[in-house]
Amino acid sequence: MQLSIANLSKTYSNGTRALSDVSLTIPAGMFGLLGPNGAGKSTLMRILATLQQPDTGSAAMQDIEGVGTLDVLRDKQAVRQTLGYLPQEFGLYPKVTARDLLDHFAVLKGVTDKQERRQTVDALLEQTNLQDARDKALGGFSGGMRQRFGIAVALIGRPRLIIVDEPTAGLDPAERVRFLNMLSELGENSIVILSTHIVEDVSELCTHMAIIDKGTIRLEAEPLAAIAAMSGRVWRRIVDRGGLAAEQRERRVISTKLYSGRTIVRVLADERPGPEYEHAEPSLEDVYFAALRHPAPAVAA
Repeated sequence: MQLSIANLSKTYSNGTRALSDVSLTIPAGMFGLLGPNGAGKSTLMRILATLQQPDTGSAAMQDIEGVGTLDVLRDKQAVRQTLGYLPQEFGLYPKVTARDLLDHFAVLKGVTDKQERRQTVDALLEQTNLQDARDKALGGFSGGMRQRFGIAVALIGRPRLIIVDEPTAGLDPAERVRFLNMLSELGENSIVILSTHIVEDVSELCTHMAIIDKGTIRLEAEPLAAIAAMSGRVWRRIVDRGGLAAEQRERRVISTKLYSGRTIVRVLADERPGPEYEHAEPSLEDVYFAALRHPAPAVAA
């Protein structure tokens, strides 16, 4: 099973070009879509969730058991039957309990048999670790509980395509770990697209990824392969603030970070940039910033 995206483009009425000729092949499992705010991630996710129409391009889910191939842009109703979508922001009725609202959404999803619906709701509450809070009003849920409830809604109907947009923003570290572990389990039997600007979310979970910026795919790769491709090419040194501008002019600076009043500079180079530099082990963060600041061939998968 895979999702094939070819040459998607989208320009809004105000002239903003959100997507420019985007092509991706997304296999089953966890797929990370990394990019800064405003990169086009949410537009792409809304198109795949059948909520928006692109100007040009195509998207198809292939090798779906019992269905074959689904045209995401044309067979919208069929896609929605196998889709689970957790947008970046979603509203809840604060005075309704988790069980009652999940039951309501199950009806909307077509689970009309009362006994089947009760079993579905109980199973989803258990899966998302909300069973003890099933009779609690949603207005009293923490941020992590709200996100887990959103996933419970998205999982109604056992979707084969699950899209989550910036799901860990605002979560505390413990809730983030619980939420990501749950997503990882879902990726064993479905395509799960994790759209985020948080590099750690992708590095810890995803077997495939793409980096998008200004509506254009900058890199599509396996995270470990992308990191390995930078082996021996990342260097670091500490400079005074006054020397930073010169480094940025003369080197391929990947990132800078303040440290005790001075700045740690990481640069991309095939050979040692200077005697002050030492080798640094590459990370997915290096891959990400290099793809944004120095598009291919500076970064290779």
